[in-house]
Amino acid sequence: MVKTLAQTGTSAMAAAMRQINPDVVAAYPITPQTAIVEEFSQMVADGAVKAELVQVESEHSAMSACIGASAAGSRVMTATSSAGLALMWEVLYVAAGCRTPVIMPMVNRALSAPINIHCDHSDSMGARDAGWIQIFSENAQEAYDNLLQAVRIGEHKDVRLPAMVMMDGFITSHAIERFDILDDGEAAKFVGDYEAINPLLDVDNPVTHGPFDLFDYYFEHKRGQAEAMNHVKDVALKVAQEYAAVSGRQYGLFKTYQLKDAEVAVVVLSSTAGTARTVVNKLRAAGVKAGLLVPRLFRPFPALEIAESLSHLKAIAVMDRSDSFSTLGGPLFIETSHALYDLGKNIPTVDYIFGLGGRDTGPDQIEEVYSDLQDIVNTGKVKELVNYIGVRE
Repeated sequence: MVKTLAQTGTSAMAAAMRQINPDVVAAYPITPQTAIVEEFSQMVADGAVKAELVQVESEHSAMSACIGASAAGSRVMTATSSAGLALMWEVLYVAAGCRTPVIMPMVNRALSAPINIHCDHSDSMGARDAGWIQIFSENAQEAYDNLLQAVRIGEHKDVRLPAMVMMDGFITSHAIERFDILDDGEAAKFVGDYEAINPLLDVDNPVTHGPFDLFDYYFEHKRGQAEAMNHVKDVALKVAQEYAAVSGRQYGLFKTYQLKDAEVAVVVLSSTAGTARTVVNKLRAAGVKAGLLVPRLFRPFPALEIAESLSHLKAIAVMDRSDSFSTLGGPLFIETSHALYDLGKNIPTVDYIFGLGGRDTGPDQIEEVYSDLQDIVNTGKVKELVNYIGVRE
């Protein structure tokens, strides 16, 4: 039986963690993630979950402990944000390279400097090439659903990669929303038991983990990671079908809104999609053929599928809540532009950097983006490839 709750996004993540019932959780507090592990630690203290909670001295230590526990044969989770993810930098690569399927809720928060505790995507985007699966969530419901599915995706025998599940700091993490959770038994059945591969504690079949690996085999191990990432899209879609059967909620690699007959569209991640959807409704009522695409899976990037969904448009705006500082725009824009180029589509595509450090982005600003797209369609000219919206010039 489905249970409906009205709680924060961090509570949704904690509820999913309880139902996943990991063997080991090693974590260190950092705003705005702290509430996830605080709530989970209370569940451990109350006996509601059997996990071994390891309190470490830093996020670097947290990820190191997770890798060790996973290598030993445990289902492992942690959680972090911002500078906490940055402090894990070295061991993020170790987790992926050792093929330890650690699952990590990630509450997006800006990186210093200046110091800022509010939302943008610079933390997870900084780790986009670390070899982790990356899944973004628009709201608390998606954060809960994505976390359950991430376990199945990361632990799949054709994948065996760590996964991080994102939600927007404070906007989603600390806002109270309505969401549904599965019955505990259904959730446990969906997630299933963890099947360790070559665990360290199998004394009858001794193995080495984390060996010194020079030019003799390093390249082959990296190629293996790449092949595992190639399998993620198909596995994610299969897991989503199974999840729909138990939850009634269907997920894909991305979602679209009013896109099929659209002439102009915005591509944007996470919570801003909700605001963009209201703008699309307003513009549709005024006769403007506006649409929206919201990526869910960012790593691996579903380039062909996204490009095909956008291929009929006359102009596209990508909205990035982070900047690559490459002068070429934000990460989502670069990936989307590349995908369209590979498909042979010469569609005018522009980038809008927005909301850095938690700055509000309202409907009026998103309307301005759609207005700019209409100007591009009418004139055939792009004034600025990379734009910064909502910033004081």
